[in-house]
Amino acid sequence: MIQDDRFRRITLMLGQDACERLRRASVTIVGLGAVGSYALEALARSGVGNLRLVDFDKITPSNINRQLLALSSTIGRQKCEVAAERVLDINPDCRVEAIAGFLDGENVMELIGESPDLVIDAIDALNPKVQLLATLRRNEIPVITCLGAALRFDPSRVRTGTLESAHGCPLGRSVKNRLRRQGVPVDIPCVYSIEPVPNPLPIAPPAAITDENLGLARGRARNTLGSLPTITGIFGLTAANMAIKMLIGRDES
Repeated sequence: MIQDDRFRRITLMLGQDACERLRRASVTIVGLGAVGSYALEALARSGVGNLRLVDFDKITPSNINRQLLALSSTIGRQKCEVAAERVLDINPDCRVEAIAGFLDGENVMELIGESPDLVIDAIDALNPKVQLLATLRRNEIPVITCLGAALRFDPSRVRTGTLESAHGCPLGRSVKNRLRRQGVPVDIPCVYSIEPVPNPLPIAPPAAITDENLGLARGRARNTLGSLPTITGIFGLTAANMAIKMLIGRDES
């Protein structure tokens, strides 16, 4: 039973039985950037007892504006390793695994681990995102997906629902179309924004490949999108809140 004072306020809010469910729960987070790092923070501070953290990238200076793990002292380090250290600093009793892997169509099950209770998809690249969601849905593994948080400014337009009902998000539209072409149901819980993307887009050309951003070499070079730490953080915390409700059996959706 949870007796640790660190989680006393969670116990007061949710009850002892719910907190025991969180302690026993196993969650995999894929993507530890602007959204995933905040989802991880909330789950670690809620007493989730088993966390598997998957991210190929290293921390770069450009991450500092929006990623919880990005500090001057962590630049150049593997995101998943920094994340694991932070989790253990919050809760030394957590069983945490750091997996520095680039997800593709063949290694999804290997990376996410054996039978997690829930996966949080915080990937911002289209192809890996679709590969992850398709594999998880076919294997009936619960997942929450986070859609486009970049280019948004208004927190009041952040929504939760299913991928099928999500609207106003270009990334969500592309993900839905690709999953449907594969015959994959799109009844997947998600976080999204209905705020239209700005015109013209606040973007910059893809960054050059260096030792610090080698992860880009494993995928398609993408434009750099403008984003705020407030909105990306809200996405991550909202996904974590959805996860907590699902894990303790209080999901009303």
